[in-house]
Amino acid sequence: MQAAVLEAASTIAIRDIPVPKPGPQELLVRVAAVGLCGTDIHIFRGEGNYNMDASGRVIPLEEQPQVLGHEFCGEAAELGSQVKGFKLGDRVVLDQGHNCHSDGRTPLCEYCQTGDSHQCAHYREHGITGLQGAMAEFVAVPAVNAVKIRDGLPFLEAVLAEPLGCIFHSTQMLERAAARYTFDGDRKIRNILICGSGPAGLLFTQYFRQVRGFEGRVIVADVQERKLELAKRFGAVTVNLRQQPLIEAVRELTHGERVECLIDACGNSALFEQVPWILRKQGTFVLYGHGHRGKDIGILNLVQFLEPVLVAPIGASGGFDGNGSPVTYQLALEAICSGKVDARSMITHPYRGLESVQRALSEDCREPGYIKGIIQMS
Repeated sequence: MQAAVLEAASTIAIRDIPVPKPGPQELLVRVAAVGLCGTDIHIFRGEGNYNMDASGRVIPLEEQPQVLGHEFCGEAAELGSQVKGFKLGDRVVLDQGHNCHSDGRTPLCEYCQTGDSHQCAHYREHGITGLQGAMAEFVAVPAVNAVKIRDGLPFLEAVLAEPLGCIFHSTQMLERAAARYTFDGDRKIRNILICGSGPAGLLFTQYFRQVRGFEGRVIVADVQERKLELAKRFGAVTVNLRQQPLIEAVRELTHGERVECLIDACGNSALFEQVPWILRKQGTFVLYGHGHRGKDIGILNLVQFLEPVLVAPIGASGGFDGNGSPVTYQLALEAICSGKVDARSMITHPYRGLESVQRALSEDCREPGYIKGIIQMS
């Protein structure tokens, strides 16, 4: 089968690799669509590599090339000998992470026992930690990681279940944090600031407005007007940082009070220098973005004086159903199917075929209007 293989930083080659043989409890999935994530871009550029050996040594791409792609959906092309509940042709979206349920481990590790599957003591991840990702014609995954796609939802939209699942998990962590300001209580969150209007920022906006029904002020800040227009359509008050400084805008919008909840969805380290003047004392700071480079850690000193609650979510944890299937993905798919989350409007760059991967990751993702790229395999 063909696969887009990352052989060195910024170098993708289309290669023939063996079709994986599914194990007894696995599905062989014919990939239909794979989303391009910021993590894919970081790995592609050589800014990150999460493939490590047992001693924690990072394995260079030249030593072990990688097939990226961890947001994906497709059709069941082959069933393992012990797989139940699926049939050939079933349309599925996949949790890319291997946890205790995925591997049939008993007893469950302490993290899987509490539903925190992406912190599993034995965690591995397709497209990120060295397991073959979905930028290929086929991928073999544990059957319990598959969630059926219903209601004729197009693959192009269903593939956003993974990033939306990450938003569900992030907000669950936010709500259970022991914070001064909460959504339900005497001291309510009245102002949420989301820095960044890429896929994560837009999904956070839709979640708060359409899924959770948050009635307070959602502020989205960015430098790209096209993205901000979409955020505004989803119910946000927007700030174009090319036109107004963030601190000034927050002061005006909150009448000097600042925000109770700040979400970093941009990964820009300059944000940390502004936190003391935009986040309320003992407010909550959600560290969702990645790639904070170029700043000395000393910039956290003033942040610490606020006594904030720092929430650092990763992945789409959220518990399992009775069959060991990931509940978060089920909730995310339901939100897309119901129309509460508009996935289609966020897809600015749909592609056909693996030959598009190199250009998408090296050039197109830098375009001002780029929000989300999806590779369609047929």
